[in-house]
Amino acid sequence: MSNGSWHDRLMGGFKRTSDRLMGNLAGLSGARLDDETLDEIEEALIASDLGPEMAARVRKRLAEGQFERNMEELGIRLVVAEEVEKSLTPVAEPLEIDAFPRPQVILVIGVNGSGKTTTIAKLANLFLEQDYNVLLAAGDTFRAAAIGQLKTWADRIGVPIVSGPEGGDAAGIVYDAVKQATAIGTDVLIVDTAGRLQNKRELMDELAKIRRVLGRLNPEAPHDVVLVLDATTGQNALNQIEVFKEVAGVTGLVMTKLDGTARGGVLVNAAEKYGLPIHAIGVGEKVDDLRPFDANEVARIIAGVDKAV
Repeated sequence: MSNGSWHDRLMGGFKRTSDRLMGNLAGLSGARLDDETLDEIEEALIASDLGPEMAARVRKRLAEGQFERNMEELGIRLVVAEEVEKSLTPVAEPLEIDAFPRPQVILVIGVNGSGKTTTIAKLANLFLEQDYNVLLAAGDTFRAAAIGQLKTWADRIGVPIVSGPEGGDAAGIVYDAVKQATAIGTDVLIVDTAGRLQNKRELMDELAKIRRVLGRLNPEAPHDVVLVLDATTGQNALNQIEVFKEVAGVTGLVMTKLDGTARGGVLVNAAEKYGLPIHAIGVGEKVDDLRPFDANEVARIIAGVDKAV
């Protein structure tokens, strides 16, 4: 896959988000940058899901020495791009496979419907491309559909999977998976987990049990706890970060379905509010439509100033 094709996919994936931002800023071009206009710009950025912190910073930048002159919309969007890049740069961190001894255990969590199971397959594919060998563990035993879906993906991308029956003991499956991964020299073990938030205590207990089992086999495991977020849920994605941080000790994020929403600014809002590593973003359904991202590239696309990075 060429960089150009990924760039084109990012452009397409963030098109609705960029169009929404430009629509919200429409009519402000050329206006004198007085307090009223700056208030309108700040409100437009908040309405674009970029978050109040980002909006306030852009407003401050525009206010510095600008009251005596007008600013065209492109100039405003360039400032937005610069501030978004500053926000995304520290959190744009690909998942590094550096655990020793192997395997590196990655728990993947998220609510049902977030694209969690598909994201696991896409992450596995990323690691395969880097010449790591991967094993999957179907730890979401609450849903037969999740087990079946993960098995289908495992077959499709050619990786082994450890699974059990619906309603089975998730911790037992994880135990078996770690033993198998250790025996065969697997680099990466990716564990699916149940995503039912209706009963936080139940979910917390199950994850704690999985952690205890992992700890007996490898005191460092899990090495990563990755939360999958659906960008189409907008601000609700931030609520999910809050809850899963509490119940699961999230270490990093993956944001999916950015191609299906005008609310992709929530990526920036999440970076601003939580500062958690964002390991990858998804802009499509294909197995290679999930990738680590470049902060400058994404910032310019969101702000609508990018034609060629």
